[in-house]
Amino acid sequence: MGTDAPAERIRRSLLFVPAVRPDRFPKALATGADAVCIDLEDGVAPDAKETARAAALDLLAGRGPSAAEVSLRINDAKTALGRTDLAELVESGARPDALMLPKVAGAEEIRAVDRALARAGGGLPLIVQIETAAGLLAAAEIAAASSNVSAVFFGAIDLSADLGCAVEWEALIYARSRVVLAAGAAGVSALDSPFMDVPALDALAEETRRVRRLGFTGKAAIHPAQVPVIQAAFAPGAAETAWARKIVAAYERQQGGVLLVDGQLIELPVVRSARRTLRIAERLGSAGDQA
Repeated sequence: MGTDAPAERIRRSLLFVPAVRPDRFPKALATGADAVCIDLEDGVAPDAKETARAAALDLLAGRGPSAAEVSLRINDAKTALGRTDLAELVESGARPDALMLPKVAGAEEIRAVDRALARAGGGLPLIVQIETAAGLLAAAEIAAASSNVSAVFFGAIDLSADLGCAVEWEALIYARSRVVLAAGAAGVSALDSPFMDVPALDALAEETRRVRRLGFTGKAAIHPAQVPVIQAAFAPGAAETAWARKIVAAYERQQGGVLLVDGQLIELPVVRSARRTLRIAERLGSAGDQA
């Protein structure tokens, strides 16, 4: 399982790039997104899967160092297409920073992927997508299935189709909450679904603030214009960082226990959250007041 450690991966935003458009990959890295995912699944038409796979492996083999985490989303690992994606990735020797697995329905899928990667000499951090009714029911087991699981990713569009519900906040609040609970119990990150109305940046900002309050640590993007909006919403602001610093300082002066800070009761869980805020602000290199 992952931990809330200083070395945890920050993924405020994760920008998808279709593997059939390798020209977009450098542009995606230039957006400043914390993570970029080369997509072999939804972003690729059925008749272009082989071309996309070859292009993705070429991108991975030829890429240089980048500040962004570069992941690869294969097709559903339960299908022949997904198994081929995984086998050719292993055979190629290309190493993404992480591997994204769509439509995960059970913990055994994770362990099977782990075994395949181990045969190639080692595992990869796994970003597992919860986007089916079966996956939602098994979310806790999926999140805890392997020490390589790094993040749980909520997929609103596929899940709403599976459930027959609207792609609306109220209709999906239980599903989102269940994903956050599973991620929290396993000690891994929780990533939210992309916002599909690309020009509606104010609505994107509001939804991103909502999912952050719910417990998500990042949100996917489908267009470069969405990246700064998402990252600003997830970056600790100046006031938030100052409050976290005040809490930690007071707690350390008292050397533990329960205390009051500006009239508010502060206990260890609040201090842990404040310390995480400070770690993120420090790692973003901005004292938390910039995206």
